[in-house]
Amino acid sequence: MAKSPHPEFLNIYGMLAMPSLYKFGNKVVQPAVNVMVSVAATALAVMMFLMAADVIFRYLFNSPIPGALELIEFLMAIIVPFSIAYCAKLKAHVTVDLVVERFPAKVRSILRFIITSISCVFVTLICWQNFAYIFETYQSNLTSAVLKIPAAPFVAAAAIGTAVFAIILFIELFQSKSKE
Repeated sequence: MAKSPHPEFLNIYGMLAMPSLYKFGNKVVQPAVNVMVSVAATALAVMMFLMAADVIFRYLFNSPIPGALELIEFLMAIIVPFSIAYCAKLKAHVTVDLVVERFPAKVRSILRFIITSISCVFVTLICWQNFAYIFETYQSNLTSAVLKIPAAPFVAAAAIGTAVFAIILFIELFQSKSKE
């Protein structure tokens, strides 16, 4: 096999591996994931205290906190996408290996590549639609019913979380292909 004039861009199979791209991606993604997990953990703590206070006020004083449910829903819009990106970075998502673990390593590698490719497509579509929905919610001035909180920043959080998740999946895809 002829030596490639640009070996840093092509692996021995002639497939696009772009190690510099996923090294750059990891340098950008890791700080983003660190910030996102801190924001998600803070939002989770706020949500927990708000929910506890709402229950206490409801049962002890017969007066729930107005808009508590709305705030909890908005906090969930931050927690879930930011946590998904964090789990993806740690490779901590739930997997079912009952059948797949019995396959040879080469078959497992091919299946992992196929599943990650399909995941990349779906997460990229979700990300694209989330970004489109930001503009829709912003233009329509969509707000919550009780507290009149604009929804666009929380849709943006979901879009950012899915964007980082998509980048992590693409990095994983390039890494798995370059390991073959």
